[in-house]
Amino acid sequence: MELAGLQRLAGVLIGLLCLPALASEPEIEARIQHLQDGLQPPVLVDGETPALTPLARRMAELNVPGMSMAVIRQGKVEWARGFGVKKIGGAPVTPETLFQAASISKPVFALGVLHLVEQGKLDLGTDVNQYLKSWKLPENEFNHTRKVTLRGILSHSAGLTVHGFPGYTLGEPVPNGPQMLDGVKPANSPPIRVDVVPGTTYRYSGGGYVLAQQLLIDVTGSSLPDYLRDSVLAPLGMTHSTYEQPLPARRRDEVALPYGPNGTAVEGGPHVYPELAAAGLWTTPTDLAHYAIGVQQILAGKQKSVVSPRMAREMLTPVLGNHGLGPVTGGPPAHRFFTHSGANAGYRCILVAYERGDGIVIMTNSDSGGTLMDEVLRTVALEYQWEEFAPPRRAVAKVSRERLDRLVGAYETSNRPPLVLRWDGGRLVGAMRGGDSLELFPLSDHELFAKQENVTVGFQLDDSGHVKSARWRQSAIGSPTLFTRMDEARARPVLDEAAAIAKRFEDQTPFPGSEDAVRRLVISLTNGEPDYDRMTPGFASATRQQLPLIQSSLAQFGALKSLTFRGVAASGADRYDATFEHSLQELQIFMQPDGLIDSVSVSQK
Repeated sequence: MELAGLQRLAGVLIGLLCLPALASEPEIEARIQHLQDGLQPPVLVDGETPALTPLARRMAELNVPGMSMAVIRQGKVEWARGFGVKKIGGAPVTPETLFQAASISKPVFALGVLHLVEQGKLDLGTDVNQYLKSWKLPENEFNHTRKVTLRGILSHSAGLTVHGFPGYTLGEPVPNGPQMLDGVKPANSPPIRVDVVPGTTYRYSGGGYVLAQQLLIDVTGSSLPDYLRDSVLAPLGMTHSTYEQPLPARRRDEVALPYGPNGTAVEGGPHVYPELAAAGLWTTPTDLAHYAIGVQQILAGKQKSVVSPRMAREMLTPVLGNHGLGPVTGGPPAHRFFTHSGANAGYRCILVAYERGDGIVIMTNSDSGGTLMDEVLRTVALEYQWEEFAPPRRAVAKVSRERLDRLVGAYETSNRPPLVLRWDGGRLVGAMRGGDSLELFPLSDHELFAKQENVTVGFQLDDSGHVKSARWRQSAIGSPTLFTRMDEARARPVLDEAAAIAKRFEDQTPFPGSEDAVRRLVISLTNGEPDYDRMTPGFASATRQQLPLIQSSLAQFGALKSLTFRGVAASGADRYDATFEHSLQELQIFMQPDGLIDSVSVSQK
């Protein structure tokens, strides 16, 4: 054998020796038992015993009836297991139980788009109107010069509207593609339009994927479920998966039924999502693991059934922010990963896969499953030593009160609410306006961390030792947000507002006029005539964009019968039980000191 061949062989052997050995069956069962015995906290603190919560107890606390998951190790499904039940009082979840993948539908669909790009039938940089036949994207001042392209749509940088979709109750009228795109009945979502110059801003848009869905139908002449079955699902071995909506009646016994956050079954069962590309995939964790493994193998040159390694690499190359052509990307060069999460009515799920062969898929049948899957992910990540997702280990430093006093103040940035750091009864706490306060502990005299969430705050000082800015990072993989310190005059009202919120939370007294604001808001939204002058600009903009969807939800609730004040959240939002004609909801409203509505959230009781 030639020297070059021997060198290549030696490199392969060294690589194999460096790989961790595949686990035996007893080792795998031990890992699963560790998961069941105790979910890990967000942060491990030196000198403190971590408080572990058994999986079954946590599922009960969060009202998550069922969960299914699959773990990938060295490019193979090492194990898959179901926990809990498909419905309360029903059969257990198994690895074959079907869940809605929600927005994880997008990266799977994106692979189908790239399959056509590789064949030369589509181009990522071409104006989408050149491919659309049954509908055209209206031109306006935003896309007159810079056009919407598939590259922009798949990476959420096309300037298109509509974040997500509520779905339809089984049996009610469902819109076709042009109706969804124009937001006309029976569509329950707004029209999908360009309102930002394409390519200038990252903004998540499920609406863009509905447009791409219509484009693929027009180009291929096939139904989307048939095309994706033949081009993506079957080649990757996703044998339990389908984009059929609604799911065929013959398969409904395979389904984990959806539940709200308080354990109430979603009325009418799983919603129907004609927005197939954005939210329509039915699948299992094992099938999604096969998608991840397929991408891993393509990258490694071991499979070419859907796209080439070059196209797979392009798919995982960020366009704006950290979003590639379908998946979200991240991690250092040696540990690059791709990921996506999903949220449909009554379903929450997540996929994380390292390019070099490990990964996990978690699927739940509850609106509160997002909290559970985060806890499961970090627990499994600690077991498998996936540093990017495991709970970090931190140590509380000894720092004087005087040194920490330098950090107290108000900080601002262009696209997020102000950040406030203050003392609260001897505790240093931090919060963004409208968010819960976190107690913060020193890592050093210029860096803080939280224990109840994986949050760190680093501070930059000038030459005189005065704090110039704060860098807030949520999780090890999140992008940090830079806040600039406000001067004393502008900080004072922000600090006073934070103190007032803390006092209202302590006393549990509502913001003056919040009940009247809730009533006026519900009535005006129901009538389709909201008073935008009573809202902050950000809330007004979001309301304008989502008004048809909001009206549709309120129509299902029926008339508002009564409001009952339930208390003040730690964020400063007032909590009300809202009794409607057909529904009981919890409504939280956050108001600014000037009386403008800053945010409203609604969840089923």
